[in-house]
Amino acid sequence: MAITVKDVAKKAGVATSTVSRVINDHPSISETTKKKVRKIMDELGYVPNITARNLGKRVSSAVGVILPPLDSKERLGNPFYLEIMEAINEEARHHGVTTAIATAKSFDVLLENVQRMHLQKQVDGFILVYSDSDDPVIDYLYEQQIPFTLIGQPYHHENEIIYIDNDNQLLGKQATEFLIDNGHKNILFVTNTTHESLYFERYFGYQKAMMLAGLSAQPSVTLEQAEDYLDFDTILKKAEATALVVIDDIFALRTMQLAQMYGYIIPETLSMISFNNSIFSTLMHPYLTSIDIDISELGRVAMQKLQELIHEEVSNGVRLVIPHRLIKRETVVPLKEK
Repeated sequence: MAITVKDVAKKAGVATSTVSRVINDHPSISETTKKKVRKIMDELGYVPNITARNLGKRVSSAVGVILPPLDSKERLGNPFYLEIMEAINEEARHHGVTTAIATAKSFDVLLENVQRMHLQKQVDGFILVYSDSDDPVIDYLYEQQIPFTLIGQPYHHENEIIYIDNDNQLLGKQATEFLIDNGHKNILFVTNTTHESLYFERYFGYQKAMMLAGLSAQPSVTLEQAEDYLDFDTILKKAEATALVVIDDIFALRTMQLAQMYGYIIPETLSMISFNNSIFSTLMHPYLTSIDIDISELGRVAMQKLQELIHEEVSNGVRLVIPHRLIKRETVVPLKEK
C-alpha cells in the first residue's frame, strides 16, 4: 500500500498542506518543521510525486474548468454551465489568468483529458463545476495533490477540500414548504439524475419539509429512461399529486410539457417549483417559480479560492455557502383556488 501525504502528516502531527510545503521547500515552513517532516518521510518510505511537485512550482497562468460528461440533451443545453463559465472567466480576468475547458461524453475520457492537462502542465489547478458519486476525476485530483476547488458538495474528504455550494438541503426544504404554505399536501419530487450530490441534498430537503409538516414524503420520481416517461401519469394519479418540486429549471420545462401532454394544466391542476432561476424560467408561459442560487457568485468564489490555493494563501478544508432567494412567478397557486 502506497504511503501518502496524509500518512506523513498524521504521523508528523501537521496538516497535509504543511507536508506539501515541505516537499516544495517553501520558505514559510521553519527548518525545524522541515527536518521533522523529512525524517518522517524517510521513516515511512514516502516518495513525493515529482509531477505534482513540478506543477506546484510552475505557474502557467491558466486554470482548467472541468464540466461533467455532457451525455444528455438536458446537460448539453443546461444554461447553468454557460453561466458558471462566464462568471469563472470574468473572475479569472481579474487575476490575470486564462481558462481551459475539460469536457467529454464519459467519465473515462474526461479523466484522460484532465490527466493530459495536468501532466503537460497546461494549467496550475482546476475548478470542478459538479459533484458526482461516480466521478473518478476528483479522486485523481485529490490523490495527486493538484490544487482544485469544487462547486458542489464532495462525497469524501470534506475536511480537506475547498468547496463552494448553496445549502441545497435548505433549498429543497424551502421549495417544498412554499408548496405546503400554498395548501398542497400531495407533493412529489421529480428528477432526471440520482447520483449527483445536489439531487441527494434537494431531495433530503423535500423529505424533511414533508415530515416536519406531518405529510408523507414519496420516493423521488426519476425520469431517466424512455419507459419512465410512460409511467409518469400513472405515478401522479396514484399519488393524487397537486404539486411538484423539480430538480432544476431546464428539466422542469420538460416535466411541464410532459404533464400537459397527459392533460394537466399548469398551475391550475398542477403547481410546480424548481431551482437555478436560469434564462429558461421565463422563456415560456407560465413563467416558472424558481429558487435563484446566484450562479455568478458560485463561479466567482470558486475561481477566487483556487487562486488563493495555488498561491498558498489558504489551506484545504473550507466550505463556502452562497445565499439563495425564492423567485415567485406563475407556476404555483394556492390549492384552495383550484
